Amino acid sequence: ILFNLGGPDDLKAVKPFLFNLFNDPAIIQLPKFLRFLLAKFISTRRAKKARNIYSKIGGKSPILELTNLQAKALEEQLSYQDKTSNYKIFVSMRYWHPMSDTVVKNVKNYAPDHIILLPLYPQFSNTTTGSSFADWDRAAQNIGLNVPTSKICCFPIDLGFVAAHAKLIKNCLSYWKLLKNK
Repeated sequence: ILFNLGGPDDLKAVKPFLFNLFNDPAIIQLPKFLRFLLAKFISTRRAKKARNIYSKIGGKSPILELTNLQAKALEEQLSYQDKTSNYKIFVSMRYWHPMSDTVVKNVKNYAPDHIILLPLYPQFSNTTTGSSFADWDRAAQNIGLNVPTSKICCFPIDLGFVAAHAKLIKNCLSYWKLLKNK
């Protein structure tokens, strides 16, 4: 399961997306009733400005399409490397569709032997990775999805990940120095 923040899929979805974001107890730690009122206020107040921004980038967030492309590429790569297993990658967005409640049902219908939760956030935060994991756990418990599950956390500090980025940065710096010296 690839997790990402999500984003409005059209201009009408901007306000409810913002409401979902600000109604998350991991983002605003207030009693439910006060958080609800504050989320209504913030989403109403910010919707017009946010709609204007989204209208400049095609009237929606590109995050779902990009995450789906990542999911497809990962599924193809895993299937290519291991032809004996059947891999299926699902995408779950935290604050807009497809959200955990829907994705959990799809995963349960798929009936996997094991689930791996992989947040695509660039760092760990209770408001991103933590909130996505908590929402997944809630949704899975609600429908009785009892499958062994691994959670990948904090991959940006994994030594292999850091080394791969350092190598890419060094290559870019070398190329830039080469261009600069011409």
